[in-house]
Order: sequence, then C-alpha cells, then structure tokens
Amino acid sequence: MMKNWIFLIAALLSLQAHAYTGKELREDCQAAEESFAKSGRLEAYSSPKAARCIGYVEGFADGYAISDFLAESVGVKLNAFCLPTGRDLSYRLVRAVLAHLERQPPNPEGSTATLVAGALAKTFPCTEPLEPKK
Repeated sequence: MMKNWIFLIAALLSLQAHAYTGKELREDCQAAEESFAKSGRLEAYSSPKAARCIGYVEGFADGYAISDFLAESVGVKLNAFCLPTGRDLSYRLVRAVLAHLERQPPNPEGSTATLVAGALAKTFPCTEPLEPKK
C-alpha cells in the first residue's frame, strides 16, 4: 500500500520536461541584448531569460572548444567555426545567435544546438583551410 502512495505522490509532483526551443532562445537572447543596451555590459544576473541565453550560448561555445581540443589531440581539425578572443566575446556570441535567429521563421525548427552552430559558423568562419587528408 505504501508503494502505491509513493508512486501516486511522485506522479503528481513530477514536472513535464521539454526541449529548449528556438523561439525561447530568441526571446532569451533578446532579453540579454536589452540588458546590454541598458547597462553597457552583458550581465547574466539581469534577468532569468538573459541568464539562460548567455549560459546556453557560452556553454555551447565551451563545449565546442573542448571537442576541438580533443579532436586536435588525435590529429583531427573540426574547423566548423573559429571563435575570436576578446573581452566582448559573450556579447558577440549572443549577437551572432540573435542575428541568425532574426533570419529564421518565428518558430524555427530543429534543435537549439544546430541553430547556435549555424549562427557561429556563419558569423565566425575559419580562415585557415583544412589540410587535405593523407
């Protein structure tokens, strides 16, 4: 009997999970850009939406950098995009994603990861050509 109660309580308290959509990413990055326009700085703590955009985009870029480093350690160059360095990198990442999303339909299809990858590849292409495979 106790197991039934625990199962019932767990079922009632569980939340529905959903994927982060392109529409949500657009709204979040707009909030981040509005925050930047007001303060002149990109601050993750200015609003939950801004924080979610900044965290997602910076996390994506960090994940790619790690993948690129690991691939290079075994002789493979990913070359999907080449991020610049600088103090304003966070803002440039958010702006690149937002500019890309502005060219998409209101509810873009596909994962947010592919939307961010497309944005960064278009905004920050690598200038070094890949070496031919040997």
